Parts: sequence; structure tokens; C-alpha cells
Amino acid sequence: MDAKLSSSPAPLDGGPAARLLTWYDRHARDLPWRSKPGEVPDPYCVWLSEVMLQQTTVAAVTPRFTAWVARWPDVASLAAAPDEDIMAAWAGLGYYARARNLVKAARAVVAEHGGRFPGTEAELRELPGLGAYTAAAVAAIAFGERAVVVDSNVERVVARVFAIQTPLPAARPAIRDATDRITPDTRAGDFAQAMMDLGSSICTVKKPQCLLCPIAVDCRARAEGIAETLPAKAPKKKRPYRHGTIFWIERDGHVWLVRRPDKGLLGGMRALPTGPWTDERPGLADAPAEGPWVMLNDTVVHGFTHFELELALARTGGEPADPDAGEWWPIKDLGTAGLPTLFARAADRLKGA
Repeated sequence: MDAKLSSSPAPLDGGPAARLLTWYDRHARDLPWRSKPGEVPDPYCVWLSEVMLQQTTVAAVTPRFTAWVARWPDVASLAAAPDEDIMAAWAGLGYYARARNLVKAARAVVAEHGGRFPGTEAELRELPGLGAYTAAAVAAIAFGERAVVVDSNVERVVARVFAIQTPLPAARPAIRDATDRITPDTRAGDFAQAMMDLGSSICTVKKPQCLLCPIAVDCRARAEGIAETLPAKAPKKKRPYRHGTIFWIERDGHVWLVRRPDKGLLGGMRALPTGPWTDERPGLADAPAEGPWVMLNDTVVHGFTHFELELALARTGGEPADPDAGEWWPIKDLGTAGLPTLFARAADRLKGA
């Protein structure tokens, strides 16, 4: 299906959707992946931005998106790119399964759809890594299909408008149903982006600016004086703590890098070698060289979704036990290796030690 022209402003009957779209026509954010009125939305840019923006801020994504499309301007060029280049370019954005699925989806679009994104929510859901939110967002924004788009900003706006007090995540079905009730049949993509902009700039987590809100008149939580308490969240469980060791092997101005297994955390990324990640400090267990090793009086702590990880730092000038298990990388060019944030931080401490 071809992408449709970005809808021009059209009057709607009264209601929150009409008020919100009127506000959006005047206050929409100028973002590099958004089409201007009258332009044809690029499904590739819409999809790429939605994947990048998952659990990542607009401020962090904007320069990375611009650099990405300069290097891979369309889905065909991305599909043809080597995996290691894509993973290196993703470094620092986190949640690396997104990058692996990005590659798989690009190649599926080329192989199964002739390089053109399918234009319905149902077909988009068939692509690797496109869950309910991403498929709905691409269908609505890129193709003008009426789809119910709910991200964290929309969750917050809708929970307040309808005063949904059930804690998250149990509230999500009710929030989606409520979003469905106010999503218009026309300009669904603009409506979704307007909701995101409203949540980002006005209906914020703390101190929502209700006096500036175009749908304040519709908001039950504001009327009841409970807007800032919503959406309610179930108490967080304390994340377990794990330990490991990062190993730095240096020789002639080079450091030994390995590639992490494709499956699992930071899969497919270049990294410094590590030992096991366990409940107890593993010391030099599974060290990639005989050493002698020097343990630094320093650690790197990194938070993953389900646990906190503390990594000790060890270095040696020895030779790797398996010379085929990695590659020597110039230390002066380490910034081009695409190390995940955790390993980049460790390298900064180790290379000068």
C-alpha cells in the first residue's frame, strides 16, 4: 500500500479529538521524522523513529536518527548493511534487541514485500519486532489507517482524561479502550502525534500545565484534583544485584574485543570480554587470558530492566587464550567500535589505568 499525503487540517465535530487537533495544527513539534502538511509520510522514517524512541528520549534520538538516515536512507540500504555496522551504529541507544529486530524487519520488507512497507496494522504486525504499539503507530502516521496508538505519553493523558485510577500495568486494557473511544476516524496519525506532544510538553509526569491544555475541559482527573497522581503505578519490586568482571587485554596500542552472542543481553555487539554474571563476585573466573591480571580498585555499575550489574575491572598485557575469539582494535579509535554504553564507560576507566 502507498503512503498517503499527510492530512491537512479538517474540522471535526466537537470533542477532545477536535480540540486536540486544532491545538496540534498550531503547536506540533518540528521533528526530523515527521512530514510537513501536504508531504507524503515516509514509512521508513516513521518506523525507524518509533523503534528508536522506545524507552529513549526525543532529545537523544534526534541526532542519532539524522545520522542513521544519512547513512541508510531507505529500507533497502538498511537491509543490505552488514549486521556489525548496524549494531555499532546503534551503540548507546540501549535495548539492543531493537536493533536486531530492525535488521530482520528491513530484510523482511525487502524479501517479502518488494521493499515497500505493508500499509495495514495487521500486516505490519507480521514483521519481526513490530509489536502492537509500533504497528499501530506506523499504520496511523504513515498510512492514514485508523489505529489506536498508545505509548507512555498517551497512557498518562488518557488515564487523566478518564480518571482511570487502576494502577499500571493492570490499567492498560481500560486505557486502550478509552483511547479507542476518542480516536477519530480521520487524521488518526495526527491525533496520535498530538497526544504524544501533549503528554511531552503539557500533560507531563510532574506538575501538568492544565491551564494550557487544549482538552482540560474534558479531563475528569483535573476536575477531581487528582491529575498529578495519575496514572497510578503498582509498587516496583527491588531488582536483584549481580556481579561480574570486565577484562582488558592490551598489546601494542590495541585492545582485545569480542562479539557477544547473538541471543541474550547486548547480543551481537562488540564488547570487552567478561566472565559470568552471578550473585557473587566471580573474580577472574573465565578470564580470556592467563594474565597476570591486575584488578583495579574500581567498578562499573549498570542498570538493566530486571537487575543491577556491578562489574569489577581487570587488565593484563597477556595474549588471549583463543586468538580466533575476537579482534584487536586500536585504542585510539575505540570510539568507532560501537561499544555499548556499559563497556564504553569501562573502557574509559581501563585505558588510562
